Amino acid sequence: MTASRGSAPETSPRRAADPRRLLLVTGLSGAGHSSALKALEDMGYEAVDNLPLFLLGGLIENPEMLARPIAIGVDSRTRDFSVEALEQHMARLRALPGVELRLLYLDCSDDMLQRRFKETRRRHPLAADRPVIDGIAQERALLAPLRHIADVAIDTSELRLGDLKQMLLGHFAVEKTQAALSVISFSYREGLPREADLVFDVRFLRNPHYDETLRPHTGRDAAVADFIEADPAFPPFFASLTAMLGPLLPAYDREGKSYVTIAIGCTGGRHRSVHLAERLAAWLKGLGRNVHLRHRDIDIAGNTSSTSFKDNPPAAG
Repeated sequence: MTASRGSAPETSPRRAADPRRLLLVTGLSGAGHSSALKALEDMGYEAVDNLPLFLLGGLIENPEMLARPIAIGVDSRTRDFSVEALEQHMARLRALPGVELRLLYLDCSDDMLQRRFKETRRRHPLAADRPVIDGIAQERALLAPLRHIADVAIDTSELRLGDLKQMLLGHFAVEKTQAALSVISFSYREGLPREADLVFDVRFLRNPHYDETLRPHTGRDAAVADFIEADPAFPPFFASLTAMLGPLLPAYDREGKSYVTIAIGCTGGRHRSVHLAERLAAWLKGLGRNVHLRHRDIDIAGNTSSTSFKDNPPAAG
C-alpha cells in the first residue's frame, strides 16, 4: 500500500453536518490511475493507492481522515481484490451515516493500452508471462461489472493530462455550484470524441479549406474567422445554439450534473469547428461559466502543443 504525497491545498475544517466523501478509483491498468490520484490530491483529496480492501472501512471511520475527502485507488493489483468483495465493501460503506461514496472507472482502448505498456516497458499485472493484450482482455472482462455501476466513467484514450485534470475537477471538485463545461473541436474523419455529451455538426458552413490563402491557417486566425462568419448560415446557427444552451445549462446545474462536454465537428477539425468552439467558449465565459477549451485535431498533421497521455503515458496501473 502506498500513500500519495504532495502539496495538496489547504481545506477548511469539516463541519459536523458535511458528508464524509469517499471516491474509489478503479479501471484498467494503464488507463491513468496514478495521474488521476495525483490530480485529485492537488484538488484537496487525501489520496491512497492500492489499499487492501479489508482496510476500507477502518480508513473512512478514522477521525484523522475526515478533514478532507478521500480518494482510494482499488484495482486488480490490490491484495484480496475481487469485484464481489469490492461491491460488498461499497454496500457497507454506503450504509454508514454521513458517507458519500462514488466510484470512478478509468477506461481506455486496447490499442492505446498496448502502446502505453510498450513505452513504459512494464508488464501487465495479469500477463506476467503472456502477451499484454491477453492481460488487457482478462482485466477488461474481470472489471466489466464495475464499469456498469460506476458513477463516472472516463475514457482516457484521447485525453491529454490537462484534459483529464479538468474532467476530474468538473466531476469531483471539493466545492462546486455549477457544472463545469468543456468545449471540444474535432474532425469527423478521426471519429467522435468519446467523452462528448452534446455534439454539433458544422460541416454545412462554407469550408475555408478550399481557399488556398486560408487553408494553411486555422479557425483561431482572424481571416478564417471572418470567412466563416460571412457565411449567411452562420448567424442564425450560432444564435440558435446559444438560445438552446442558455436555459439548458442552468437545468443541468439544478439536476446536479457536474460536467458537460460540448463537441463541435467539421471535416478536418481545423477551420470551422475550431472557430465555432472558440466563439462558443467565449460566449460561455461571458456568462460566468467555468470553461475548458480543447482543439482535439487541429494539430493532427503534427506539432501538438501540450503534453498528452500518448506523448507521456502514465505508469501502467
